[in-house]
Amino acid sequence: MEAPPKLISASDESGVLEVYDNSAKTKMERRGYVRQLLDVFLPAGYPHTVTADYTPYQIYDSLQAFSSTIAGLLSSRAVLQGFGVGDATSSATAAVLLTVVQESTGRLATIMFAHWSGQAIGPECKYYRFLADILNDTAMFLDVLSPALPKDGKVIALCLSGVLRALCGVSGSAAKASLSAHFARSGNLAELNAKDGSQETVISLLGMLVGSIFVRFVQGRVAVWMWMAILIGIHLWTNYKAVRAVQMRTLNRQRATLVYNEYIQTGRVLRPDQVAAREHILRWTAPRISFARSQPAKGEITTSDLLAHQHDPYVTILDSRGRKIYLKEGAGTVNAVEAWLAAIDGHRIDLDEDFWMALASAGWDLETNAMQTGPGVRILVE
Repeated sequence: MEAPPKLISASDESGVLEVYDNSAKTKMERRGYVRQLLDVFLPAGYPHTVTADYTPYQIYDSLQAFSSTIAGLLSSRAVLQGFGVGDATSSATAAVLLTVVQESTGRLATIMFAHWSGQAIGPECKYYRFLADILNDTAMFLDVLSPALPKDGKVIALCLSGVLRALCGVSGSAAKASLSAHFARSGNLAELNAKDGSQETVISLLGMLVGSIFVRFVQGRVAVWMWMAILIGIHLWTNYKAVRAVQMRTLNRQRATLVYNEYIQTGRVLRPDQVAAREHILRWTAPRISFARSQPAKGEITTSDLLAHQHDPYVTILDSRGRKIYLKEGAGTVNAVEAWLAAIDGHRIDLDEDFWMALASAGWDLETNAMQTGPGVRILVE
């Protein structure tokens, strides 16, 4: 006769919590208080439900948010002075009108930036994540400089800072959405974003607490400028370290080029973490190759171009700015990567199935198209 079934253990995403012995007594393996506190701010099942680069990114991201909050308080005080707080000759109406101008210019800039760069933020999320903080820090510098400027210069500086801060909002939030999708491994994107918001709230509260004490002792223009430079320096360094820690698995133009060059030279395929250590964040000298962003002009694609690429899922032509790639109808991510690599090597390459299998085995995502940073133009050839 078979033994009756018995309860062995109970566990959640983080591991075993309770283990039951033969006498059906429970042996509790409870988390410590520190771990229970961390669970409030970390995704359920951490670290198994997020990628390996989530932890270093969040550490540096928290440090940058702390320094940014303190710098933001200095900036806010300067903005209030720019609006005329403490100045008997200033009026509330003038301050309101200046706020309206600042907000209006910022919102118009948001619309234009989203139109021009919206499709590039996903493929180049590391670049735009770091760019967002450069824009924000520049805006804060303009804020602290504004009280020292004449009236007209003050208006221009505050409006420009509003524009830069608006651009930061678009760039930073969109890039952060792509990074969150990268970090989430178990379909937990919504929870990851929610917990990230909790982390930011705590860091901001701590930053405001320290900053409230800090701004009481930092007085005078020279002292404010000096400390603002120090805080922004810390902010940019921690931001750079945070972005540098991210190991994206999608192949954009730079990462595809790095992988291909290494493959041609050594025959090995780099993993995402190896490419992350080599890729540039802000400056990268790209080859003179581009994907078409609009329909071809009449006569731009010749019959000889079509014949040369008769059996390819793309057509590459030469123009005044280098090589331009037109993807054909039905072309996918692998075809876009193949077209880019072929344009780099002058169509002399012959990448077989083993190369693409090696890419997948190394951990690269061959489903998400990160090669095109503009409108996805497709041509139909018969």
